[in-house]
Amino acid sequence: MGTSETMLGRRALLAGSSILIAGGSASARAFAGIRCPDGNPAWIPSEELVRDIPRLMRIAGVPGAAIAVVDRGKLVWNRAFGVKNILSHDPVREETLFEAASMTKPVFAYVVMRLVDEKRLDLDKPLVSYRRPPNAGNDPNLDLITARHVLEHSTGLPNWASEPLVTGRAPGSGYTYSGEAFIWLQLVVETITGMGLGSLMQAKLFGPAGMSHSSFGWDEEIARSAVFGHSEPPEGETKLPAQPTRELGNRLLPFALRWRKPIADWTYEDSIAAMREAHPDTTPSTHDLLVNSAGGLLTTASDYARFMTLMMDRPARAAWEISDAARQAMLTPRIEIRGRDISRGLGWELEQSPEGLLFQHSGSNYGIFKTLGVGDARNGRAIVVFTNAANGNALAARIVREATGIDRLKSLI
Repeated sequence: MGTSETMLGRRALLAGSSILIAGGSASARAFAGIRCPDGNPAWIPSEELVRDIPRLMRIAGVPGAAIAVVDRGKLVWNRAFGVKNILSHDPVREETLFEAASMTKPVFAYVVMRLVDEKRLDLDKPLVSYRRPPNAGNDPNLDLITARHVLEHSTGLPNWASEPLVTGRAPGSGYTYSGEAFIWLQLVVETITGMGLGSLMQAKLFGPAGMSHSSFGWDEEIARSAVFGHSEPPEGETKLPAQPTRELGNRLLPFALRWRKPIADWTYEDSIAAMREAHPDTTPSTHDLLVNSAGGLLTTASDYARFMTLMMDRPARAAWEISDAARQAMLTPRIEIRGRDISRGLGWELEQSPEGLLFQHSGSNYGIFKTLGVGDARNGRAIVVFTNAANGNALAARIVREATGIDRLKSLI
């Protein structure tokens, strides 16, 4: 495709994305009439919406998507659409893996809260008391940062840092979204537990919750199961864009085989050592860590929906789950983002909607994997949409709006 044709294609796709977000209110209102036995509107996509999703995917330029829905606190519906790879046409299936991207953060936050419940981690104790990051700069603010600051995104640290690591504002003074801060907390958690992130997540969450397709690692089976990301527009593509996670995973697999230690069991030090050996002339970047608490989760839409069931109001919780006080802390607004209607709890973004408080998170890895999850803890509802393309955010926003009947402020800003 020539330059002018490419620009026209991108303009058309962007215009289509605007239509995706703006349209659909009529069918959303129509779907809101379908109710569960408890009288609340269900978030299960209507048959009309399911039939329309392939068309919406074409408009957005999204080759593959997966959707899962929670109702009354249980996973009740999941469906796969399209293909993992537009060149090979391998279909997306219910067990297909997606990069959760920044939707990883609430999952990690949940396990952090388990450690808090176990009194192995204090939310308000400076992280330097546990471990100082290896790239720390000469900044006295670093001595003040706590796990609470990390989970609510008020550390003052940048999203991703070049050397050295310093703050841009005082910790606790306002909202500053930071993946870099989550990596520091990952180091602290590994220090406290003596376990790599992937092993800890398996023991504390994935295993007990039945999230059997979730991992922070990479191996040949994951490589076969995972989607490829797509740029915009994908029509007529003869070559996919760079696939950073896949490419790094494939480069690091020989080290896992040589060390007889799966990547899913690696510590931060293991990851850095492998990356340095693979690229001796390059300084490893925390942003590119494969085992990464800020964006490294590989999972299915249904597994993520199972995780979201753990955030729902209910009278009793299993012994391995976080306490209800910890769950409430995750869902309590702490740091304002856009006035009082959108804020941050611990791990989750929170939005005051006409239907009540929503907990939500979106994700974008390398601009080619877009994800969204929205939940309503009081009514036990949630919807997860995973996509493998640059414009997946527009598709996800439209699907959530159609399925829930809610005009989320986040989709408008």
